[in-house]
Amino acid sequence: EGLTCDALEWQASHGGGQIIEADGTINVNNPECIAAFERAAGWVGTISPPDVTKYLEEDSREIWQAGNAAFMRNWPYAYALGNSDDSPIKDQFDVALLPDGGGGHAATLGGWQLAVSNYSDHQQAAIEFVKYMTSPEVQKQRSIEAAYAPTIPELYEDEEVVEANPYYSTLQDVFFGEAVARPSSVSGEAYSEVSYLYFNAIHDILSGDVTASEALLALETNLTALTQYEAQSP
Repeated sequence: EGLTCDALEWQASHGGGQIIEADGTINVNNPECIAAFERAAGWVGTISPPDVTKYLEEDSREIWQAGNAAFMRNWPYAYALGNSDDSPIKDQFDVALLPDGGGGHAATLGGWQLAVSNYSDHQQAAIEFVKYMTSPEVQKQRSIEAAYAPTIPELYEDEEVVEANPYYSTLQDVFFGEAVARPSSVSGEAYSEVSYLYFNAIHDILSGDVTASEALLALETNLTALTQYEAQSP
């Protein structure tokens, strides 16, 4: 799923769409997508280690935090860990926007939502817990202590929050304007399979097993068959 997040950022930042658009059209097989993933495949073994396609997110963070990588794409929690007292790179790094591929900056929204199950035997208690976790006080605390990005815009102006996370001023526009969402809503119950098909296609491209053009044509066919949505014309 982490590769789905990364690849969606490359795709969107190159102007290649968002896998499945809000109107239900499949949008993966276009020149911008092909260029984005050809570019990413060129990083492997050049500016990224040859075995980077085998890394999990924590593998990447550990290499970076040990001082053995110049750049890393990760979630905000890595900022707090990178600046922890026992970190070799404490106070020696900064956070920047992901590069603009020609279609704007793009950052995939995370998925740590809170919800109350229809089947819960303790719905009221669950509701109160969600209210507590999403309150300004708790969001502020979690942001300061663990670098969790708040969902309340006013907290990005809070002095204590900004002091703990100075990069928020850089990323604020992304959080509230240029973020992209995975197509979970439009895919419905099929989302897990949509993501599976997507990240496997991208992995094959990055591994050099298939060209971007071949992989994306096959992905378009598979997504169309799975969802019964129409593919967007190139």
